[in-house]
Amino acid sequence: MLLPKKTKYRKVRKGKNDGVATRGHYVAFGDYGLQSQGNNDITSRQIESARQAMTRYIKRGGKIWIRIFPHTPRTRKPQDVKMGSGKGNPEFFVAKVKAGTILFEMKGVNEDVAREAMRLAAHKLPVKTKFVKREEA
Repeated sequence: MLLPKKTKYRKVRKGKNDGVATRGHYVAFGDYGLQSQGNNDITSRQIESARQAMTRYIKRGGKIWIRIFPHTPRTRKPQDVKMGSGKGNPEFFVAKVKAGTILFEMKGVNEDVAREAMRLAAHKLPVKTKFVKREEA
């Protein structure tokens, strides 16, 4: 699973996650990409699960890039604990994803294989997604 090596602060506030992506919104490395259609937090477990689904389908043919990274810690209070007494402990990390962000990229496979692999990956994610191709300039 993806985790930051070190963070400046152990706990952070959630903040807002709205608007559209102005960075990371085009296919930069591969030929095909999986683009987010909504705003959501994607956990490191979900990213890893999607990566495994794609890798299994393409059977080690081609290359996959993960364009998002879970930097933000999320806290949880233990079960059966009364309200109050501060914030919980960091339990997992999330990537804050905006609409239009490219989540994964792929190269070295033909389009129908890439499309199916991305479809399998999309089932593991909490956002609506769209299959996109690289725009030739």
